[in-house]
Formats: sequence, structure tokens, C-alpha cells
Amino acid sequence: MATNPWVPVSPCGAHCVPDTPRVSRLRVWTRLAAFGTFAVLVLALGVATMAMPRRARHRYWRRSARIALASMGVRLTIEDRRPETARRLRGALIVANHISFLDIVAVASVAPARFIAKREVLQMAGFGYVAKLFGVLSHVRGDLGRLRPLVDRVAGILDRGRSVAVFPEGTTWCGGAAGRFRPAFFQAAVDAGAPIVPMRLSYSESGRPTTLAGFIGDDTIGTTFSRIVSARELTVEVTVFDLVLPVPDRRHLADVCEEQIVGVPAPHQVALKPAPSASAEPVLDNAVDRGQDPWTLQNDRADSTPSNV
Repeated sequence: MATNPWVPVSPCGAHCVPDTPRVSRLRVWTRLAAFGTFAVLVLALGVATMAMPRRARHRYWRRSARIALASMGVRLTIEDRRPETARRLRGALIVANHISFLDIVAVASVAPARFIAKREVLQMAGFGYVAKLFGVLSHVRGDLGRLRPLVDRVAGILDRGRSVAVFPEGTTWCGGAAGRFRPAFFQAAVDAGAPIVPMRLSYSESGRPTTLAGFIGDDTIGTTFSRIVSARELTVEVTVFDLVLPVPDRRHLADVCEEQIVGVPAPHQVALKPAPSASAEPVLDNAVDRGQDPWTLQNDRADSTPSNV
């Protein structure tokens, strides 16, 4: 079967996951019971929270995310490098590396936001209701025709002062390796003039880096969840970096955030400054007029490889 060159692929799989000691069955069942009880309560109260003022609702979801991690036996540590004024900012594009479905809970524990998830995940049993409750946006990977409207929608959400979280690698990696950051959704920050908040997610067990939380290869939600609740001392660390201000070149924004989060040097280091008030849309329109695909256009340099979507 031919593969879609625009769909990101990770080489990570079962060979990346360590064989480490696990907690007792009693501890596992205790965690399962705690998480199940918590999940039922949160979902039952979910609709009611929509009537809360936004700040109160955000506090509720932030605390709920932290309780969810604790119920699974996962410890959370947060290193927030932003100045105090930046921490109160709303309407930011949050970008993070992608390792596990726990990433969503970890990010939400710091900054509640609307997330973007691939359509296949939202079609899993039970996830449709949860996605609707949390305002998750569906993304069909590899479908360039639907990408621009979704980016426009994200820009509109950012413009209204709401935050959106994306994982620009486009798929999960084990944590011991990482993928390139794709620039498409950075265009939403450019169009809305919204700041970007880079977050690094890392997992450790008993103080040592681990890949056991990875949702990779042939993993199902169940197999990854089983490893998580069986782990002895699993910790997720969220490192929040200072704001990156939007500039017209989304590829540059992706490179800068990638360097901060996963340590890959950006090809061009320049001082970042806010984008001009004029939208980058005319650049994309001009590309269409010339018969070019605007999603392979780079403002300062062309790069038409699929990894740049």
C-alpha cells in the first residue's frame, strides 16, 4: 500500500520501550480504580463547567488534569521560565514535542487550551464525547485541502484571546528521538499576531529518562495506559519557555521552537520581533496566483519537501 508522503512517520516502536520492574497488581488496580472514579466524575460534571466563568473553568480543568495524572501514579513537575506577566497572557499558540497521549493532560495541567487531534483518535469509542466537551479540533493528516481552513480556524480562535495547543511533529516519538517541527500551524500565530509558548515534555522513571510512556509503533491506548499505571515512579516534567513573538516566516518560527524544545539548531538565528500588523495572507495569495502550493512556500526561502507541511 502506498504511503502518503505528507503524513509524518516515526520510526519509534516496541524496540524503544524498556523492560523495567513494575509495581504490584494491587497498586495497579488501586490506580485504575482511582482514575476510573475520577474520569466518571469529570465527565459527569463536564457540561456543567461550561457555565463557569472562563477563569474559573480554566482553574477547574488545570486542577482536574493534575488530579488525573496523580490518579495514574504520575508525578508532575513544572519549570516555568516565563516572566510573571507572560504567564497571565491568553490567546497563545502552545507548541510541544509529542510522546504520549499523556502529553495533552500534562499541557492542560499548565495552560488549558483547545487541542488539535487527528481524526482517527476522535473516532475511537468514547472519544467523540470527550473531544466535543473539551473543544478538540479534528485534523485529517495528509489532506492539504483541509489544512488551510483549519489553520484559519485556529487563527480565529487565537484572535479571540483563546489558546490552542499543537504538536508540530505531527506524530508521537519515544522521547529518546524526535521529529522535525512542521510549520503549518505556526502560520495561525502569524495571521493572528499571537505569541507562541514552547513547552518541552519529558518523562522519567525513578529519576532516569524513560520511553515507557510513549504511544508509539503498534501501541494501542490500552497497552500504553497499562505501562503507565504499572510504572514505579513515573514523572512527567513540563518545561515552559519564554514567549516567541510571531514573525512572517513560519518555518523560522518552527525552527526556533524546535531548537528550544528538542535541541535541534535552527538554520538561521536572528533576533525575533513582532510580525507587522499586515497579515502574511497576501504572500500566500500571490503563491496561489503563480500556481504554487502555498503550503510549501517559505517566505524567505523555498523548501518543498513533505516534512515542511
